Amino acid sequence: MTEITAAMVKDLRETTSAGMLDCKKALVECNGNMEEAVDWLRKKGLASAAKKASRIAAEGLVSVYVEGNKGAVVEVNSETDFVAKNDIFQEYVADAAIVALKSHGEVCDMKTFNCPKCGKTFEERLTDMIAKIGENMNLRRAKVVEVNNGVVASYIHNAAGANIGKIGVLVALESTADKEKLADLGKHIAMHIAATNPVALNIAGVDPAAVEHEKSIYAEQAKASGKPENIIEKMVEGRVRKFYDEVVLEEQAYIMDPDKKIKQVVADAAKELGADVKIVDFACFKLGDGLQKKEEDFAAEVASQLKK
Repeated sequence: MTEITAAMVKDLRETTSAGMLDCKKALVECNGNMEEAVDWLRKKGLASAAKKASRIAAEGLVSVYVEGNKGAVVEVNSETDFVAKNDIFQEYVADAAIVALKSHGEVCDMKTFNCPKCGKTFEERLTDMIAKIGENMNLRRAKVVEVNNGVVASYIHNAAGANIGKIGVLVALESTADKEKLADLGKHIAMHIAATNPVALNIAGVDPAAVEHEKSIYAEQAKASGKPENIIEKMVEGRVRKFYDEVVLEEQAYIMDPDKKIKQVVADAAKELGADVKIVDFACFKLGDGLQKKEEDFAAEVASQLKK
């Protein structure tokens, strides 16, 4: 039997980033064969990754990437904010936005994308990272926006590095106007979006079911006031208009000039630039939006450990 030396364990640890004891066990199991030991650890890493997949990942980072007339935004989740500060994780998230652009924002296509950095698929790279860092992670969502002629502007809020942070926004402006001035307008609108989180670009883009839901609530509230039916209808119409002002980007009051709606800001910019300007799309990813974070029960965790 091959003698397992400390140097062999050290080399395997540096190669795989696995734990010292795991590296020693892998070398023992594989009779000192380094390549087989790496495979043994990878197999164990895959098993560990599957086990960790049951844990909620609601932390992480958002990333944006713009190239030419296209831009991509992605969200990659981890279990803890601590991992979001990890260099390996940050590099993966930044690369994810680039891969998203090449994959048209389709997460399934992103996972099968062959990553030139490591010669593996992007999903395999994620699995390896899970095994190394020891937390569940998830490539949650991605979106691509583009223009035929104009600019795609981006903005990152609470930045943790270049193009990565807690909120990522893209704004697509269609126009033949000066691109530098368009980019400046787009960035300011993107900052507005980060603060207001609209759900639709225009009124036509609002989900009809959501509007009907709001109407039913407003109607019940108005009926409780005892007002006549014709007054109730007007009250509901007024509340619906207010609803649109809150959730529709074009109808929102611009945070930097509340006397103007976003559509007026864009119209004023078009006059100043001497060319039509139109917001054709936007994307806003807020980290953990819609995810329920796990409430830790320390006593229960200790009890479960004692049962092992």
